[in-house]
Amino acid sequence: MVPTSTILNDWQSIWRAASIENRIALQDASTHISYGQLYTLVSQLAGRLRVAGVDEQSRVAINMERGLDAVITLLAVMVAGACPCPLEPGLSPTERALRLQSGGLTWLLSDDLARDAGTDDIYVINPLTLADAQPYWPTTVSPSNPALMLFTSGSTGKPKGVLESHRGVLNNARGVIAMTELTADDILLHVMPIYHTNGLNNQLFSPLAVGACIYFAPRFSAQAMPQLMATVGPTIITGVPTMYSRMLAHPLPAAAVRNLRLARCGSAPITTELHKKIESYLGQPLVISYGLSEATCTSTMNPPTQRKIGSIGKPLSNQDIFLLSANGERITAAHTNGEICIDGDNLMLGYVGVSAPGQLDPQVGPLPTGDIGYADDDGFLYITGRIKDVIIRGGENISPSQIEHVIAMHEDVANCCVIGQPDEDLGEVPVAFITSRNNDINIDDVHALLKTHLPRIYHPAAIFVLDALPENAVGKVDRKALAKQLEPRTQATVSSS
Repeated sequence: MVPTSTILNDWQSIWRAASIENRIALQDASTHISYGQLYTLVSQLAGRLRVAGVDEQSRVAINMERGLDAVITLLAVMVAGACPCPLEPGLSPTERALRLQSGGLTWLLSDDLARDAGTDDIYVINPLTLADAQPYWPTTVSPSNPALMLFTSGSTGKPKGVLESHRGVLNNARGVIAMTELTADDILLHVMPIYHTNGLNNQLFSPLAVGACIYFAPRFSAQAMPQLMATVGPTIITGVPTMYSRMLAHPLPAAAVRNLRLARCGSAPITTELHKKIESYLGQPLVISYGLSEATCTSTMNPPTQRKIGSIGKPLSNQDIFLLSANGERITAAHTNGEICIDGDNLMLGYVGVSAPGQLDPQVGPLPTGDIGYADDDGFLYITGRIKDVIIRGGENISPSQIEHVIAMHEDVANCCVIGQPDEDLGEVPVAFITSRNNDINIDDVHALLKTHLPRIYHPAAIFVLDALPENAVGKVDRKALAKQLEPRTQATVSSS
């Protein structure tokens, strides 16, 4: 059923409910904000923004320090009927200007006006210093209106904004709530960026729609997580594989997991071995989900009590997830690879800034994800690779993830990534980058493991040991950065034999 309301309606009814209004909605190390207070703060700021000129036609960039002020500002922009676009911190003035122009953003909300100077086309205001105004809550926002703009995280090329609708935001929240059985009794520990779809849609919008408590922590630190979890006592934590992998080196006290009922993981692939290690470390199931900003965050998720290791789970409600063959036909047979495609209420309105600055290129028809996978007999989906990451060795298609899963089985491997290297004879050959768990690893053992589990064509032509794998802003391994590292390499490599 297509949502006919918006997430704003759900928030208003929950935040003002007598059973919820005194519960903690947002907190950090020094501040507790109840749901009743949250409603007052957000509606008051929305009113001040409306008086300042922000309205339902506005696209609003937010460039503020991570904290509760930034969260309340983002919520208030949505309640004002406008479309917020949180910017990643640390952007240069040139990069920021490019995003503002590309996204057709006309407002910039900043807590440091000296840092963020305005131009003739951009109104810059500090939302924390606006004059008082009557509180505001909208009654005319349509499900098809823009609710959120996020920029793609690609490391090269012109940035493009993903414009998500209120329909998609609400449907995503309701799907996540149902699958994770999220309730007002949950405490979610928030350590992910709020310029990322997961940190917003799943970790703010969804829990705020059921009256749960969100503990808003400083940005993720593996070393700090055990004590932070012991202090907060979360029932739910969410992260990307790299976050959990780094936590393994830091023992958890019993108090850290006293309330924990599940851990969620998404935004990047995870190996089977790492999945098992994380579950053993936490003593709770690790629930893998899958999605894209272009489909409002989450499209599939493992049921917490029925999760399958290696799977990305089952489709959430009101989403059509299907596989297409190379000739464009839907695949109905189990265990048959095809491109994963997404259709339904979660789809974005389109990209902004691709054809022209500020212009929306509408999303028409199902969304091809570029991911290759299959479904098992129970309808659980599995990813076997990405179309653009496939290594073509002498005409044979090789999935890097298959090699990564085997390398990760080695007990001394902390992390790994396999990419293609140009080869004069074969076109491409796989090469592996790994990090060591104990700063000591026997490469011959890794090769022996690969020989045991994979055919020869899958064996990397070289294995490089790095101190750390490069990452993008949200903790995903940056394959493009690794490819650049290959270009000037002249040192001896460890070749397979």
